[in-house]
Amino acid sequence: MNHEFIEALDELEKDRGIDKDILIDTIEQALLTAYKKNFGSAQNVRVEFDREKGSVKVFSQRVVVDESDLYDTFLEIELDEARQINPNYELGDIIENEVTPKDFGRIAAQTAKQVVVQRIREAERDIVYNEFIEKENEIVTGEVARVSKGLVYVNLGRIEAVMTQAEQIPHEAYKAGQKIKVYILEVKKTNKGPQIVVSRSHPGLVKRLFEFEVPEIFEGIVQIKSLAREAGSRTKMAVHSIDEKIDPIGACVGPKGSRVKNIVDELIGEKIDIINYSENPAEFISAALSPSKVVRVDVNEEEKSALVVVPDYQLSLAIGKEGQNARLAAKLTNWKIDIKSESQDNQE
Repeated sequence: MNHEFIEALDELEKDRGIDKDILIDTIEQALLTAYKKNFGSAQNVRVEFDREKGSVKVFSQRVVVDESDLYDTFLEIELDEARQINPNYELGDIIENEVTPKDFGRIAAQTAKQVVVQRIREAERDIVYNEFIEKENEIVTGEVARVSKGLVYVNLGRIEAVMTQAEQIPHEAYKAGQKIKVYILEVKKTNKGPQIVVSRSHPGLVKRLFEFEVPEIFEGIVQIKSLAREAGSRTKMAVHSIDEKIDPIGACVGPKGSRVKNIVDELIGEKIDIINYSENPAEFISAALSPSKVVRVDVNEEEKSALVVVPDYQLSLAIGKEGQNARLAAKLTNWKIDIKSESQDNQE
């Protein structure tokens, strides 16, 4: 190792943000391990890395002890012997002698290179982790790298993310090279580097798409108060405007339905019901069951449950195919909903 090596460390610090002092400390610890492995015990050894020249020296260390306390001559030295070297030595002082092996330079160079390579790898992992941990719960555009055993691997540039079957939109086909928008669900640190899980089925994907598509939502004028989703089939979203002059549903739908259409297209035809949010539970539940008409809503505040009465001809619409409309309405409002027709209600 030489002055050029120190310059290389300076470049690493500048270009990759790897602290030079921490790197040198790591190198010294690695050299100590290398010395112990190749030349015996390192219990009484200190390795010194010259931070200006790049040279390496090894020093043995012995503690100055009283003659009666001498136990190990490799680790200790008598006071009288120490004072023959320097009369100023006292008990407890450390005496160092250089013991650098002749061929230690080659071992040192190999060890330092391994440390630097490993640290660069770790730094790059940290950079990727820090970049994507800030994007957690956000949308990014990636490219499908491959599909294997039900998993979809998505290239996000610096790293490949994974989308499990549970996070895929049912019946959506994924092909290598396909550009897709994904929701960053989780970013984890592992021994092999950052692991990123992305989703196409998470409700957050729909929310973020509306934030990108609708300026009023991005600016906070229109708020998404609640959202329930069954990916690939249907989403219900409750919105509210803090500006009375702005219609929240109209803002989300956009001119001639252009805004919501862009989102529906991105979600491969998923239906999206947009309703007005209300602090009044009966009004909110009634709206949540859209497109069904509602005759009456009886609420039980304590149990947070509601009995909803609908026209006979609207019962199947209110419940929805396989109960989907009622199920999504319950998720959206966070109320337990029981639906009955007018005939059933009258009979009871």
